[in-house]
Amino acid sequence: MRDTPLWTWHVIAGLIILVLLGLHMGIMHLNAVLHLETFNPGAGAPIDWANVVHRAKQTFFAWSYVILLGAALFHGLYGLRNIIFELDPPAGVRTFVSGLLVLMGLGLFVFGTWASFAARAVAMAG
Repeated sequence: MRDTPLWTWHVIAGLIILVLLGLHMGIMHLNAVLHLETFNPGAGAPIDWANVVHRAKQTFFAWSYVILLGAALFHGLYGLRNIIFELDPPAGVRTFVSGLLVLMGLGLFVFGTWASFAARAVAMAG
């Protein structure tokens, strides 16, 4: 019963991943089919430098990357925690694993958030 709120957030994170990865797939891999010139105004593929810089300048993409990162980290690390807990480790190991995963998740989230906004700052600088 204690894990019910965490499980609810796990499901919500999965839905966020579904939406944001769907958006990513549409923009990056279905550009020719969906005609998303708004996100890829330059000639060529979505990975051409002009298109990458155009998307990097948009605040929406910086925030969507941060939200996707947070959802993916929580979803993945909580799932890993549940897999490890299925092995029924002692209470001390459970506490250690939970603490380690929280620290890893926070560290990766901070680094990824910094990278997202650093890329935006570089794109804005020219």
